[in-house]
Amino acid sequence: MINANDYEASVLFRCNYASQAQVVINQGGSSAGKTYAIEQVLFCLAAEKDRQVITVVGQDIPNLKAGALRDALNLCSLSDQLKSLIKNFNKTDRVFEFHNGSIIEFKSYADAQDAKSGKRDYLFINEANGIDWNIYTELALRTRTRVFIDYNPNHEFWVHEHLIGRPGVELIISDYRHNPFIDQPTVDKIEGIKETDTERWKVYARGLTGRITGLVFTNWFVVDKIPEDAKLIGVGLDFGYSNDESGCLEVYLQNGELWIDELFYETGLTNTDLSKKLAATGVKKTNEIIADDAEPKTIEELKRMGWYVSPAKKGKDSVNNSIDILRRYKLNVTRRSVNLRKELERYKWRVDRAGKPLNQPVDTMNHLIDPLRYVALNKLKITPTSATKSKLPYKQTYAPNLNDLFKI
Repeated sequence: MINANDYEASVLFRCNYASQAQVVINQGGSSAGKTYAIEQVLFCLAAEKDRQVITVVGQDIPNLKAGALRDALNLCSLSDQLKSLIKNFNKTDRVFEFHNGSIIEFKSYADAQDAKSGKRDYLFINEANGIDWNIYTELALRTRTRVFIDYNPNHEFWVHEHLIGRPGVELIISDYRHNPFIDQPTVDKIEGIKETDTERWKVYARGLTGRITGLVFTNWFVVDKIPEDAKLIGVGLDFGYSNDESGCLEVYLQNGELWIDELFYETGLTNTDLSKKLAATGVKKTNEIIADDAEPKTIEELKRMGWYVSPAKKGKDSVNNSIDILRRYKLNVTRRSVNLRKELERYKWRVDRAGKPLNQPVDTMNHLIDPLRYVALNKLKITPTSATKSKLPYKQTYAPNLNDLFKI
Protein backbone atom coordinates (compact mmCIF):
# COMPACT_ATOMS: atom_id res chain seq x y z
CA MET A 1 0.00 0.00 0.00
CA ILE A 2 1.04 3.63 -0.48
CA ASN A 3 1.79 5.47 2.74
CA ALA A 4 -0.82 8.12 3.53
CA ASN A 5 1.85 10.78 3.99
CA ASP A 6 4.16 9.80 1.17
CA TYR A 7 3.32 12.55 -1.32
CA GLU A 8 0.95 15.47 -1.72
CA ALA A 9 -2.05 15.75 -4.00
CA SER A 10 -4.72 18.27 -4.94
CA VAL A 11 -8.45 18.19 -4.25
CA LEU A 12 -8.92 16.64 -7.70
CA PHE A 13 -7.29 13.47 -6.44
CA ARG A 14 -9.96 13.06 -3.76
CA CYS A 15 -12.79 13.73 -6.22
CA ASN A 16 -11.55 11.05 -8.62
CA TYR A 17 -10.43 8.54 -5.99
CA ALA A 18 -13.76 8.70 -4.14
CA SER A 19 -15.95 8.47 -7.24
CA GLN A 20 -18.09 5.36 -7.68
CA ALA A 21 -19.32 6.36 -11.15
CA GLN A 22 -18.78 4.08 -14.13
CA VAL A 23 -17.34 7.03 -16.07
CA VAL A 24 -15.56 9.95 -14.39
CA ILE A 25 -15.14 12.95 -16.69
CA ASN A 26 -12.56 15.63 -15.82
CA GLN A 27 -13.28 18.78 -17.80
CA GLY A 28 -10.77 21.42 -16.89
CA GLY A 29 -8.75 24.47 -17.80
CA SER A 30 -5.04 24.79 -18.31
CA SER A 31 -2.78 23.64 -15.43
CA ALA A 32 -5.69 22.30 -13.36
CA GLY A 33 -3.66 19.17 -12.67
CA LYS A 34 -6.26 16.77 -14.11
CA THR A 35 -3.86 14.26 -15.65
CA TYR A 36 -1.51 14.20 -12.66
CA ALA A 37 -4.38 13.70 -10.18
CA ILE A 38 -5.92 10.86 -12.20
CA GLU A 39 -2.56 9.13 -12.51
CA GLN A 40 -2.09 9.35 -8.73
CA VAL A 41 -5.43 7.57 -8.43
CA LEU A 42 -4.34 4.91 -10.93
CA PHE A 43 -1.10 4.18 -9.06
CA CYS A 44 -3.07 3.83 -5.82
CA LEU A 45 -5.53 1.44 -7.47
CA ALA A 46 -2.70 -0.62 -8.94
CA ALA A 47 -1.01 -0.89 -5.52
CA GLU A 48 -4.16 -1.62 -3.51
CA LYS A 49 -5.37 -4.71 -5.39
CA ASP A 50 -3.42 -7.53 -7.01
CA ARG A 51 -3.28 -8.13 -10.76
CA GLN A 52 -5.11 -5.01 -11.89
CA VAL A 53 -4.78 -4.05 -15.56
CA ILE A 54 -4.86 -0.27 -16.11
CA THR A 55 -4.64 1.29 -19.58
CA VAL A 56 -3.78 4.95 -20.24
CA VAL A 57 -4.72 5.95 -23.80
CA GLY A 58 -3.51 8.98 -25.73
CA GLN A 59 -4.00 10.31 -29.26
CA ASP A 60 -0.57 9.00 -30.27
CA ILE A 61 2.71 7.90 -28.68
CA PRO A 62 4.50 11.30 -29.00
CA ASN A 63 1.61 12.96 -27.14
CA LEU A 64 1.73 10.31 -24.42
CA LYS A 65 5.48 10.66 -24.00
CA ALA A 66 5.28 14.46 -23.73
CA GLY A 67 2.26 14.41 -21.41
CA ALA A 68 0.74 11.55 -19.44
CA LEU A 69 3.80 9.27 -19.46
CA ARG A 70 6.12 12.09 -18.43
CA ASP A 71 3.77 12.95 -15.54
CA ALA A 72 3.70 9.30 -14.46
CA LEU A 73 7.49 9.04 -14.41
CA ASN A 74 7.73 12.28 -12.45
CA LEU A 75 5.11 11.06 -9.99
CA CYS A 76 7.11 7.88 -9.34
CA SER A 77 10.38 9.75 -8.89
CA LEU A 78 8.87 11.76 -6.01
CA SER A 79 7.71 8.75 -3.98
CA ASP A 80 10.19 6.27 -2.49
CA GLN A 81 7.40 3.99 -1.32
CA LEU A 82 5.76 3.98 -4.72
CA LYS A 83 9.09 3.05 -6.30
CA SER A 84 9.37 0.14 -3.87
CA LEU A 85 6.01 -1.20 -5.08
CA ILE A 86 6.99 -1.10 -8.76
CA LYS A 87 8.90 -4.16 -9.98
CA ASN A 88 9.91 -2.74 -13.35
CA PHE A 89 9.23 -0.07 -15.95
CA ASN A 90 9.49 -1.37 -19.50
CA LYS A 91 10.52 1.71 -21.46
CA THR A 92 10.01 0.08 -24.87
CA ASP A 93 6.44 -1.08 -24.19
CA ARG A 94 5.69 1.80 -21.77
CA VAL A 95 4.44 -0.52 -19.00
CA PHE A 96 4.80 -0.19 -15.22
CA GLU A 97 4.86 -3.66 -13.59
CA PHE A 98 4.03 -3.93 -9.86
CA HIS A 99 5.23 -6.64 -7.48
CA ASN A 100 1.57 -7.62 -6.85
CA GLY A 101 1.02 -8.40 -10.54
CA SER A 102 -0.76 -5.13 -11.47
CA ILE A 103 0.30 -3.21 -14.57
CA ILE A 104 -0.21 0.32 -15.91
CA GLU A 105 0.25 0.45 -19.69
CA PHE A 106 0.41 3.52 -21.95
CA LYS A 107 -1.05 2.92 -25.41
CA SER A 108 -2.55 4.51 -28.50
CA TYR A 109 -4.87 2.95 -31.08
CA ALA A 110 -5.06 3.51 -34.83
CA ASP A 111 -8.74 2.71 -35.18
CA ALA A 112 -11.72 0.99 -33.57
CA GLN A 113 -10.61 -2.44 -34.81
CA ASP A 114 -7.22 -1.95 -33.16
CA ALA A 115 -8.96 -0.97 -29.90
CA LYS A 116 -10.74 -4.34 -29.70
CA SER A 117 -7.58 -6.05 -28.48
CA GLY A 118 -7.19 -6.57 -24.74
CA LYS A 119 -9.34 -6.10 -21.64
CA ARG A 120 -8.68 -4.08 -18.50
CA ASP A 121 -9.96 -3.11 -15.05
CA TYR A 122 -9.47 0.67 -15.40
CA LEU A 123 -9.21 2.93 -18.43
CA PHE A 124 -7.90 6.50 -18.63
CA ILE A 125 -8.62 8.44 -21.84
CA ASN A 126 -6.14 11.33 -21.79
CA GLU A 127 -6.99 14.48 -23.81
CA ALA A 128 -10.13 12.79 -25.05
CA ASN A 129 -11.01 15.38 -27.71
CA GLY A 130 -8.11 13.99 -29.76
CA ILE A 131 -9.50 10.45 -29.73
CA ASP A 132 -12.24 9.05 -31.95
CA TRP A 133 -15.61 8.11 -30.43
CA ASN A 134 -15.52 4.64 -32.02
CA ILE A 135 -12.13 3.93 -30.43
CA TYR A 136 -13.49 5.02 -27.05
CA THR A 137 -16.57 2.79 -27.29
CA GLU A 138 -14.48 -0.31 -28.06
CA LEU A 139 -12.12 0.43 -25.15
CA ALA A 140 -14.91 1.24 -22.69
CA LEU A 141 -16.78 -1.94 -23.64
CA ARG A 142 -13.72 -3.94 -22.55
CA THR A 143 -13.20 -2.10 -19.24
CA ARG A 144 -14.52 -3.89 -16.17
CA THR A 145 -14.56 -1.29 -13.38
CA ARG A 146 -14.18 2.38 -14.24
CA VAL A 147 -13.27 4.85 -17.00
CA PHE A 148 -11.51 8.16 -16.35
CA ILE A 149 -11.53 10.91 -19.01
CA ASP A 150 -9.85 14.31 -19.16
CA TYR A 151 -9.72 17.16 -21.69
CA ASN A 152 -9.60 20.93 -22.17
CA PRO A 153 -13.12 21.97 -23.31
CA ASN A 154 -12.21 23.98 -26.41
CA HIS A 155 -15.50 22.90 -27.97
CA GLU A 156 -18.18 20.26 -27.60
CA PHE A 157 -17.38 16.77 -28.87
CA TRP A 158 -18.51 13.17 -28.25
CA VAL A 159 -18.23 13.47 -24.45
CA HIS A 160 -20.92 16.17 -24.52
CA GLU A 161 -23.01 14.38 -27.15
CA HIS A 162 -23.01 10.87 -25.73
CA LEU A 163 -21.84 10.81 -22.09
CA ILE A 164 -22.47 13.92 -19.98
CA GLY A 165 -25.83 13.76 -18.24
CA ARG A 166 -26.17 10.00 -18.61
CA PRO A 167 -26.71 7.67 -15.63
CA GLY A 168 -23.44 6.42 -14.16
CA VAL A 169 -21.45 9.41 -15.45
CA GLU A 170 -19.89 12.00 -13.15
CA LEU A 171 -18.61 15.35 -14.46
CA ILE A 172 -15.92 17.22 -12.52
CA ILE A 173 -15.12 20.76 -13.71
CA SER A 174 -11.85 22.27 -12.52
CA ASP A 175 -9.32 25.00 -13.29
CA TYR A 176 -5.85 26.09 -12.16
CA ARG A 177 -7.26 27.28 -8.81
CA HIS A 178 -7.68 23.63 -7.84
CA ASN A 179 -3.95 23.05 -8.29
CA PRO A 180 -1.94 24.10 -5.18
CA PHE A 181 1.38 23.51 -6.94
CA ILE A 182 0.99 26.08 -9.73
CA ASP A 183 3.38 29.07 -9.80
CA GLN A 184 2.36 32.72 -10.09
CA PRO A 185 3.83 33.37 -13.57
CA THR A 186 1.64 30.56 -14.94
CA VAL A 187 -1.41 32.01 -13.17
CA ASP A 188 -0.69 35.43 -14.66
CA LYS A 189 -0.32 33.94 -18.12
CA ILE A 190 -3.63 32.07 -17.90
CA GLU A 191 -5.59 35.02 -16.53
CA GLY A 192 -3.99 37.29 -19.12
CA ILE A 193 -5.86 35.45 -21.88
CA LYS A 194 -8.98 37.43 -20.93
CA GLU A 195 -7.45 40.66 -22.29
CA THR A 196 -7.50 39.37 -25.86
CA ASP A 197 -10.01 36.48 -26.03
CA THR A 198 -12.80 35.97 -23.49
CA GLU A 199 -13.90 32.67 -25.07
CA ARG A 200 -10.43 31.15 -24.71
CA TRP A 201 -10.26 32.56 -21.16
CA LYS A 202 -13.47 30.70 -20.25
CA VAL A 203 -11.93 27.47 -21.53
CA TYR A 204 -8.41 27.73 -20.12
CA ALA A 205 -8.95 29.82 -16.98
CA ARG A 206 -12.32 28.46 -15.84
CA GLY A 207 -12.68 25.07 -17.51
CA LEU A 208 -15.95 26.00 -19.22
CA THR A 209 -16.94 24.60 -22.61
CA GLY A 210 -16.04 26.99 -25.41
CA ARG A 211 -18.26 28.06 -28.25
CA ILE A 212 -17.37 29.39 -31.66
CA THR A 213 -17.64 33.18 -31.66
CA GLY A 214 -20.26 34.86 -33.84
CA LEU A 215 -22.87 32.13 -33.49
CA VAL A 216 -26.45 33.04 -34.40
CA PHE A 217 -28.02 30.90 -31.66
CA THR A 218 -26.59 30.60 -28.15
CA ASN A 219 -29.95 29.99 -26.43
CA TRP A 220 -30.19 26.23 -27.05
CA PHE A 221 -29.70 23.36 -24.62
CA VAL A 222 -29.58 19.58 -24.76
CA VAL A 223 -32.41 17.52 -23.23
CA ASP A 224 -33.07 13.79 -23.15
CA LYS A 225 -36.65 13.84 -24.43
CA ILE A 226 -39.73 15.90 -25.19
CA PRO A 227 -42.04 16.35 -22.16
CA GLU A 228 -45.23 14.32 -22.39
CA ASP A 229 -47.43 17.39 -21.96
CA ALA A 230 -45.64 19.47 -24.60
CA LYS A 231 -47.86 20.53 -27.51
CA LEU A 232 -46.79 19.86 -31.09
CA ILE A 233 -47.08 23.13 -32.99
CA GLY A 234 -45.66 22.06 -36.32
CA VAL A 235 -43.35 19.84 -38.38
CA GLY A 236 -40.65 21.68 -40.33
CA LEU A 237 -39.45 20.29 -43.67
CA ASP A 238 -36.64 21.49 -45.94
CA PHE A 239 -36.17 19.95 -49.38
CA GLY A 240 -32.86 18.70 -50.75
CA TYR A 241 -31.66 15.96 -53.02
CA SER A 242 -28.18 15.32 -54.37
CA ASN A 243 -25.90 17.81 -52.62
CA ASP A 244 -28.17 19.14 -49.88
CA GLU A 245 -29.94 17.08 -47.25
CA SER A 246 -33.69 16.98 -46.79
CA GLY A 247 -34.19 17.93 -43.16
CA CYS A 248 -37.24 17.38 -41.00
CA LEU A 249 -37.99 18.11 -37.35
CA GLU A 250 -40.86 18.47 -34.90
CA VAL A 251 -41.33 21.61 -32.82
CA TYR A 252 -43.22 21.53 -29.52
CA LEU A 253 -44.24 24.26 -27.07
CA GLN A 254 -44.40 23.96 -23.29
CA ASN A 255 -44.30 26.70 -20.64
CA GLY A 256 -43.10 29.27 -23.14
CA GLU A 257 -40.13 27.11 -24.22
CA LEU A 258 -39.56 25.30 -27.50
CA TRP A 259 -38.72 21.59 -27.59
CA ILE A 260 -37.23 20.31 -30.84
CA ASP A 261 -36.70 16.76 -32.11
CA GLU A 262 -34.89 15.85 -35.33
CA LEU A 263 -36.74 13.29 -37.48
CA PHE A 264 -34.48 12.78 -40.49
CA TYR A 265 -31.56 14.38 -42.33
CA GLU A 266 -30.71 12.66 -45.60
CA THR A 267 -29.75 13.20 -49.25
CA GLY A 268 -31.24 11.45 -52.27
CA LEU A 269 -34.87 11.44 -51.12
CA THR A 270 -37.52 11.58 -53.82
CA ASN A 271 -41.01 12.83 -53.02
CA THR A 272 -42.14 9.23 -52.54
CA ASP A 273 -39.18 8.67 -50.21
CA LEU A 274 -40.14 11.79 -48.24
CA SER A 275 -43.66 10.45 -47.78
CA LYS A 276 -42.33 7.12 -46.52
CA LYS A 277 -39.86 8.86 -44.17
CA LEU A 278 -42.60 11.04 -42.69
CA ALA A 279 -44.74 7.98 -42.01
CA ALA A 280 -41.83 5.96 -40.62
CA THR A 281 -40.86 8.68 -38.14
CA GLY A 282 -44.37 8.90 -36.72
CA VAL A 283 -45.70 12.04 -38.39
CA LYS A 284 -49.48 11.86 -38.70
CA LYS A 285 -51.40 12.92 -41.80
CA THR A 286 -53.24 15.43 -39.59
CA ASN A 287 -50.01 17.11 -38.37
CA GLU A 288 -49.27 20.34 -40.17
CA ILE A 289 -45.98 20.22 -42.08
CA ILE A 290 -44.50 23.63 -42.88
CA ALA A 291 -42.17 23.42 -45.87
CA ASP A 292 -39.97 25.58 -48.08
CA ASP A 293 -42.26 27.69 -50.28
CA ALA A 294 -39.63 27.64 -53.04
CA GLU A 295 -40.78 24.08 -53.91
CA PRO A 296 -44.53 24.45 -54.73
CA LYS A 297 -44.50 21.36 -56.99
CA THR A 298 -43.11 19.14 -54.22
CA ILE A 299 -45.60 20.58 -51.73
CA GLU A 300 -48.47 19.84 -54.11
CA GLU A 301 -47.31 16.25 -54.68
CA LEU A 302 -47.08 15.61 -50.93
CA LYS A 303 -50.58 17.03 -50.52
CA ARG A 304 -51.88 14.59 -53.13
CA MET A 305 -50.30 11.79 -51.10
CA GLY A 306 -52.52 12.89 -48.21
CA TRP A 307 -50.11 15.05 -46.20
CA TYR A 308 -51.16 18.34 -44.61
CA VAL A 309 -48.42 20.63 -46.00
CA SER A 310 -48.30 24.43 -45.82
CA PRO A 311 -45.70 26.70 -47.43
CA ALA A 312 -43.56 28.84 -45.11
CA LYS A 313 -44.71 32.47 -44.92
CA LYS A 314 -41.37 34.00 -45.81
CA GLY A 315 -41.96 37.54 -46.97
CA LYS A 316 -39.51 40.45 -46.71
CA ASP A 317 -36.52 39.87 -44.41
CA SER A 318 -38.01 36.56 -43.30
CA VAL A 319 -34.65 35.04 -42.37
CA ASN A 320 -33.83 37.70 -39.79
CA ASN A 321 -37.43 37.87 -38.60
CA SER A 322 -37.55 34.12 -37.91
CA ILE A 323 -34.13 34.24 -36.22
CA ASP A 324 -35.34 37.09 -34.02
CA ILE A 325 -38.39 35.03 -33.02
CA LEU A 326 -36.34 31.93 -32.19
CA ARG A 327 -33.77 33.88 -30.18
CA ARG A 328 -36.55 35.03 -27.82
CA TYR A 329 -37.30 31.46 -26.79
CA LYS A 330 -35.33 28.85 -24.90
CA LEU A 331 -34.61 26.07 -27.42
CA ASN A 332 -34.52 22.56 -25.91
CA VAL A 333 -32.95 20.18 -28.42
CA THR A 334 -33.15 16.41 -27.88
CA ARG A 335 -29.91 14.55 -27.41
CA ARG A 336 -30.62 12.35 -30.42
CA SER A 337 -30.88 15.42 -32.71
CA VAL A 338 -27.22 15.13 -33.61
CA ASN A 339 -27.34 16.90 -36.98
CA LEU A 340 -29.40 19.82 -35.67
CA ARG A 341 -26.96 20.27 -32.81
CA LYS A 342 -24.04 20.28 -35.24
CA GLU A 343 -25.77 22.96 -37.31
CA LEU A 344 -26.50 25.11 -34.24
CA GLU A 345 -22.84 24.82 -33.19
CA ARG A 346 -21.70 26.20 -36.56
CA TYR A 347 -24.45 28.56 -37.73
CA LYS A 348 -22.68 31.94 -37.73
CA TRP A 349 -23.22 35.53 -38.76
CA ARG A 350 -21.41 36.63 -41.90
CA VAL A 351 -18.53 39.07 -41.47
CA ASP A 352 -17.07 41.71 -43.78
CA ARG A 353 -13.43 41.86 -44.88
CA ALA A 354 -12.49 43.60 -41.64
CA GLY A 355 -14.09 40.80 -39.62
CA LYS A 356 -17.06 42.92 -38.54
CA PRO A 357 -20.31 40.92 -38.17
CA LEU A 358 -23.03 41.58 -40.74
CA ASN A 359 -26.74 41.20 -40.07
CA GLN A 360 -26.91 38.08 -42.25
CA PRO A 361 -26.28 34.44 -41.34
CA VAL A 362 -23.95 32.33 -43.47
CA ASP A 363 -26.16 30.33 -45.84
CA THR A 364 -24.73 26.92 -45.03
CA MET A 365 -25.18 24.17 -42.42
CA ASN A 366 -28.88 25.07 -42.15
CA HIS A 367 -30.93 22.17 -43.54
CA LEU A 368 -32.55 21.67 -40.14
CA ILE A 369 -32.31 25.27 -38.97
CA ASP A 370 -34.28 26.39 -42.04
CA PRO A 371 -37.31 24.17 -41.29
CA LEU A 372 -37.10 25.34 -37.68
CA ARG A 373 -37.36 28.89 -39.00
CA TYR A 374 -40.34 27.93 -41.16
CA VAL A 375 -42.26 26.79 -38.09
CA ALA A 376 -41.28 30.01 -36.29
CA LEU A 377 -42.59 32.14 -39.17
CA ASN A 378 -45.94 30.34 -39.39
CA LYS A 379 -46.66 29.37 -35.80
CA LEU A 380 -44.86 31.55 -33.26
CA LYS A 381 -45.47 34.98 -31.85
CA ILE A 382 -42.69 37.54 -31.59
CA THR A 383 -42.86 37.48 -27.79
CA PRO A 384 -42.75 34.08 -26.03
CA THR A 385 -45.03 33.37 -23.11
CA SER A 386 -42.09 33.35 -20.70
CA ALA A 387 -38.66 34.91 -20.79
CA THR A 388 -35.69 32.85 -21.92
CA LYS A 389 -33.49 31.82 -19.03
CA SER A 390 -29.90 30.67 -19.25
CA LYS A 391 -29.57 27.20 -17.77
CA LEU A 392 -26.90 24.55 -18.08
CA PRO A 393 -27.91 21.74 -20.47
CA TYR A 394 -26.87 19.11 -17.93
CA LYS A 395 -25.93 18.83 -14.30
CA GLN A 396 -22.32 19.79 -13.62
CA THR A 397 -20.26 19.14 -10.51
CA TYR A 398 -17.44 21.54 -9.77
CA ALA A 399 -14.39 20.31 -7.89
CA PRO A 400 -15.10 21.57 -4.33
CA ASN A 401 -13.16 23.45 -1.70
CA LEU A 402 -10.40 25.26 -3.54
CA ASN A 403 -8.22 25.50 -0.45
CA ASP A 404 -8.94 22.02 0.92
CA LEU A 405 -5.57 20.45 0.10
CA PHE A 406 -4.58 17.16 1.58
CA LYS A 407 -2.06 14.34 1.57
CA ILE A 408 -2.65 10.77 0.42
